Amino acid sequence: MKTEAAVLREIGKPLSLEELEIPELQRGQVLVKILYSGVCGRQYNEWKGYYGEDKFLPHTFGHEGSAIVEKVGQDVETVKQGDYVVLTWIKGKGIDAAPCKYKNNKGETINSGQISAFSNYAVVSENRMVKVPKELPPDIAAPLGCAIPTGVGIVKNTLKAGKGSSIAIFGVGGIGQCAVIGARLAGCKKIITVDIYDNKLELAKEFGATHIINSKKENPVSKIKELTDGKGTDFAVEATGVAKVMEQAYESVKAPGRVALTGNPRKGETITIDPYGLIYGKELMGTKIGETYRNEEIHEYAKMCINGELKLDKLITSKYGLSDINKAFDDLEKGKIARALVKF
Repeated sequence: MKTEAAVLREIGKPLSLEELEIPELQRGQVLVKILYSGVCGRQYNEWKGYYGEDKFLPHTFGHEGSAIVEKVGQDVETVKQGDYVVLTWIKGKGIDAAPCKYKNNKGETINSGQISAFSNYAVVSENRMVKVPKELPPDIAAPLGCAIPTGVGIVKNTLKAGKGSSIAIFGVGGIGQCAVIGARLAGCKKIITVDIYDNKLELAKEFGATHIINSKKENPVSKIKELTDGKGTDFAVEATGVAKVMEQAYESVKAPGRVALTGNPRKGETITIDPYGLIYGKELMGTKIGETYRNEEIHEYAKMCINGELKLDKLITSKYGLSDINKAFDDLEKGKIARALVKF
C-alpha cells in the first residue's frame, strides 16, 4: 500500500510531495486514514531550522489531525479498525511504538516520528491518538491534537487563572487564540491581546478579548500598564517565541503574578529580565503542551465542542489541499492565518 506525503528534505526549502510505501505494522503501530491535519507554528519553525541541526532528514511532517483507524498492529488495545480519532503529539494511553520508516519509489528511507499527519495515510504510534465521538466534525477535531490542549491548558493548568483576573496574551496565532478561549472559559475579566497583525487581533475579539494592542503601533507594556491602573496584569502568555516579546510579557505582569512562555524561540536565543520582581513573587514559567498529559482532557474538549461550549469554526481560518502545503507555510509566515488545516 502506498501514500502521498509531504517530505522535508532540506531546511528552508519547499516540502516535496512523494509517494511512499507503507511498511508492515510493528508492535503498537496503527495505520490511519488522515481526514484533516493542522498547520502549526512549531512545524514552521522546524522547517526554517530554528531548532538547530535536523538529524532525521528526510522526514515526514505534521503533528495534529483527525483520522480513521484502518488497521492496528500487535498488542494495540485502545483503538480498533473504524475508530474515529484525534492525532496528537501528546503522549497518552497505549504503546509508545517505534517511529515508522517509509520507503519512496527509489528505495530511499524516509523517516517519521511517532506521528505524522501531512499524508493521505500514516503509521502512528498507539499512544499518539485519542478516540473521540463521531458527532465531532473532523475539521474541528484536528486542533484538539495540539492547539486547544496547549492554548487552553496554559491558562487552566499552567497559570491556573481564576475568575475576575486579568491576563495579557502576546501572539494570537493558533495557540494564542486558544489561550484567549481558555481565558474566557476561566472567567478572566480583562483579556488583553497583543500582536502585529490587525486581522488576528480582530479575531481574538470574537473569542473573548476585551482589549487589543497592535505592538507595531504602540508600546504594549505601557498600554497594558495603562489598562491596569499602572499595576500590570495578573497573568501573561507569550506565544510568539520572539525574545523581545518574551521580555515584554514579563514586564507586563505585576508582582506577584505569573508569566508562561510557550512560543518556540530560535536555538541559542537568550532573554534579559529585571529579576527584582521575582523576589516579590513574580513567576516566569515554561510550559509544555499546557500541561495536558491525560487523554481525558482531550475527551473533555471534544464534548465541549459538541455541546457548543467550545466554538472553533472561526479558529480555522484557511483550508488547503496537500498540494498547497507550501502555500500554507507561506501564508503562516505572512500572518494571514490563525489555524490552517490540510484537508484530505
